[in-house]
Amino acid sequence: MGASHRCRPSIKPSCASLWSAGTLWLLSAIMSAYACPNICHCADRNGVVVQCTSSNLENIPSNLPRDTVVLLLSSNRIKHIPKETFTDLYRLRELDLSHNAIDSVEVGAFQGISGSLRTLDLSNNHLSSLPKDTLAKLHARVRLSHNPWHCDCSLQEVLRELKLDPETVNEVSCYTAVQEEYVGQPVIQVLDSGINFCNFHHKTTDVAMFVAMFCWFSMVTAYIIYYIKHNQEDARRHMAYLRSLPSTSHISKDYDTASSGF
Repeated sequence: MGASHRCRPSIKPSCASLWSAGTLWLLSAIMSAYACPNICHCADRNGVVVQCTSSNLENIPSNLPRDTVVLLLSSNRIKHIPKETFTDLYRLRELDLSHNAIDSVEVGAFQGISGSLRTLDLSNNHLSSLPKDTLAKLHARVRLSHNPWHCDCSLQEVLRELKLDPETVNEVSCYTAVQEEYVGQPVIQVLDSGINFCNFHHKTTDVAMFVAMFCWFSMVTAYIIYYIKHNQEDARRHMAYLRSLPSTSHISKDYDTASSGF
């Protein structure tokens, strides 16, 4: 009797529709939490381990299980990591992106997992630089070896905030550098020797400013010289013109001669 009071016979289809919609929503939520991308293999080991290695992926899959704790994406063709890529993976502890073609990582790419992540592998990619705040606040041990790094002030600032993997730290080398003498050397060894790439940056800026000021001074000097020479030429022409005019004494004599004739 109580059940019929809650859902009267005349509106039973509506109740059934609501029940069906609620069931579908619940199933959808469960599937979104546990669904595995078709191209990957997933296993439950106190959380989901997602294996997408060597799958010819060009982008990171968007439909990853929310309970993912390990995400293996090595040996693919991924080139770019956009911001907020892993935001929903709040339990992620290990992320392997090694052996791809990654050449850019946006600021905020690891937003949402900075607290949980313990291992991040970006080795064997095409990275030459990173924005300063890209890996900020990460507590993970990071691998950056075998990338074509450009050793300068910005890279020094990035490395200062990181906990690099001790087993591969000496394989993070300068592919190019602000000073050619450091090319091929491990970045950490160069920095530990007392070299400060940011000082080179300031010196380069000072030299550039000096060159710009010298060029400006040279242009002003050249203009002044040209102005003086141009005025001298005008003065000479004016004096020559004045000399070509009949003098006043000559004009007076001609006038007197004409007067005596009359």
